[in-house]
Amino acid sequence: MRSSLSLSSPSLFPHFSATPPSMASNNSLLWFRKGLRIHDNPALEYACKDSKHLYPVFVLDPHYLQSDPTAFSPGSSRAGLNRIKFFLESLVDLDSSLQKLGSRLLVFKGEPVEVVIRLLKQWDVKKLCFEFDTEPYYQSLDKRIKDYASSAGIEVYSPVSHTLFNPADIIQKNAGKPPLTYQSFLKLAGTPSSPLASASSFLPPVGVTGDYEILRVPTVEELGYGDISQEEFTPFKGGESEALKRLKESLIDKEWVASFEKPKGDPSAFLKPATTVLSPYLKILASLQLLWRDFYYTVAYGTPNFDQMKGNKICKQIPWDDNDELLIAWREARTGYPWIDAIMVQLRQWGWMHHLARHSVACFLTRGDLFVHWEKGRDVFDRLLIDSDWAINNGNWMWLSCSSFFYQYNRIYSPISFGKKYDPSGVYIRHFLPALKDMPKEYIYEPWTAPISVQNKAKCLIGRDYPKPVVDHAFASKDCKRKMGEAYELNRRMNGLVREEDLKGLRRKFEEDQGQSQKSRSLKQKLIG
Repeated sequence: MRSSLSLSSPSLFPHFSATPPSMASNNSLLWFRKGLRIHDNPALEYACKDSKHLYPVFVLDPHYLQSDPTAFSPGSSRAGLNRIKFFLESLVDLDSSLQKLGSRLLVFKGEPVEVVIRLLKQWDVKKLCFEFDTEPYYQSLDKRIKDYASSAGIEVYSPVSHTLFNPADIIQKNAGKPPLTYQSFLKLAGTPSSPLASASSFLPPVGVTGDYEILRVPTVEELGYGDISQEEFTPFKGGESEALKRLKESLIDKEWVASFEKPKGDPSAFLKPATTVLSPYLKILASLQLLWRDFYYTVAYGTPNFDQMKGNKICKQIPWDDNDELLIAWREARTGYPWIDAIMVQLRQWGWMHHLARHSVACFLTRGDLFVHWEKGRDVFDRLLIDSDWAINNGNWMWLSCSSFFYQYNRIYSPISFGKKYDPSGVYIRHFLPALKDMPKEYIYEPWTAPISVQNKAKCLIGRDYPKPVVDHAFASKDCKRKMGEAYELNRRMNGLVREEDLKGLRRKFEEDQGQSQKSRSLKQKLIG
């Protein structure tokens, strides 16, 4: 299989050797982006053929790495520290692997296309190789670099190897449209190609580099993200070597491998996660099986504006609430629901959590309880997850918010009972929310129901040491279902062509209904009183 970090064991591959320098005449440049790997790397293999010198290049892109002190967590404007640290460790590991093969990673900083074009000219490169990428950002970069290469007579080789299948081929088979169900995708996809059957034993040497400043892989501190002394880093280390080690360890337990069923994993398991935790290495991707991953990549590649609600033809148009207070409470683990808050703490500290835990907090933020826009949650995940992947992150948020792919909005993950069935004693909650560590298990998922005497004994007064619930789940979930029903009806009535004024009108209705509901509840409480 192919991914950004190939997970095939290196011992499975016979070695191939690059063309001896004395028999080669061309200079090649291998532009690393996501495919930070040595094994099963078609771009690397092709770059080595008939090459006198090979320049392995990575460009530190300010688009992703520019420091942003205004962001809600330390890091760049787009990524938090865990994600950046994992990425830097992957670069260090790649450099180490290249050095073992007689080469090294040449690191530069700047706008990628400008840097690469400058290097192509300086080094008299005749062959440029890089892995094909489906993301719109990289598509725009690739068009610019291919246009230049064409005008300069430089050969470009950009193989599809980040995914099992070529998304364009699948879309073409489906009359020019991406398949919108997993089953239809499988019928179209067929059998993936085999991985490369060989690995490098040595690489062509790096040629003269000229007077350009070549950087070493920087540390998080050197990137200038401010005071990070109190930041807890993820326990997962980046790099292809770590990925291969983790895969090997997972495959040792043959009984576990044979009986593994991803949907039945335990989201509360954290000391020994219920999955392989290979998703960050597949991204360097979200925690999905590989065919599901390709499904999302294909739909994303064939859908304009896939990363937003407006202008996205496969996304339901829903007048989500614009409530920053609720968003921040969710993001900062202050919802008052321990299952939800513990997951969000794990996200911030580890940059990873079980896929069912992700489902829980995504549902809670959107159509389950808070009715906040899925794009807001997507942005938080994109920043904090070490396995954040553009296609999968957007696809999952549309799925969990019932905006696309999945439409059974009446099926909600309970913020109370769902976690309890896996971890009735609340071990997971006690670990990530130490304020609740002494709360009796009878109240660990609903601490606001504990008598004051119990709260005092547990040294955790609700409203002081741990927040009260931001919403009443029983009422909020019912209200969300009603709103989703009315939004679906609007989309049906408008045949998917919902205008901004239609959304504003429905949003006003929701606000009026909420006002009337609050008056009714207040009157009821007075009568009871």
